[in-house]
Amino acid sequence: MNKAIIIVAGGSGSRMQSDIPKQFMLLKGKPLIFHTIEKFHAALPSCKIIVVLPSSQMNYWEELKNQHSFSIGIVTTAGGKSRFESVKNGMQLIHEECVVGVHDAVRPLISLENIQLLFNEAEIKGNAIPFVPCKDSLREINNNENKAVAREKYVLIQTPQCFKWSLIKEGYNGEELNSFTDDASVFEHLGGKVNLVQGDERNIKITYPVDFTFAELML
Repeated sequence: MNKAIIIVAGGSGSRMQSDIPKQFMLLKGKPLIFHTIEKFHAALPSCKIIVVLPSSQMNYWEELKNQHSFSIGIVTTAGGKSRFESVKNGMQLIHEECVVGVHDAVRPLISLENIQLLFNEAEIKGNAIPFVPCKDSLREINNNENKAVAREKYVLIQTPQCFKWSLIKEGYNGEELNSFTDDASVFEHLGGKVNLVQGDERNIKITYPVDFTFAELML
């Protein structure tokens, strides 16, 4: 089955204490997002790669590709006001059945093996949502009160979240709801049963300077 990945790059550099959007910050000598794209190209060489960017960053994106002689074939489209709208714009560039994944641009550390596992699982079962166990203690906060909750009942969700296109596309043709926190919640709203698949502990979302330091050590 054909495969496609929508890489959503809508972040800013505020929490990284940088004026440069974090997906464009240099990591091991090249923009962070290039590492992410290269992972999917290596894991799935024939995969269609769609990069969703804010329209204000398109010119800078082209400059970066030229500066770094970046030659992997990709398709770009402008993002929307929310992550939902950005993914929707990416989905509109797919016109036939395939396994489609949605991935955060600032998760460059995912392994090739985990990418392949998730796409294969989605092809077989219709969807594949990566998770890792919750290792820390959790407390539920309710107004001024808080209480311990059983961490065994919770997992942490990652990306790429993968689906057969025919099973998820209608979710992105509909109205955005406040309950949509990720693609799995869109799929669940359609009545789909979420299939959790073991993720990759290294596949962190780079958000803070300490995450960037970790990524430099891991790449």
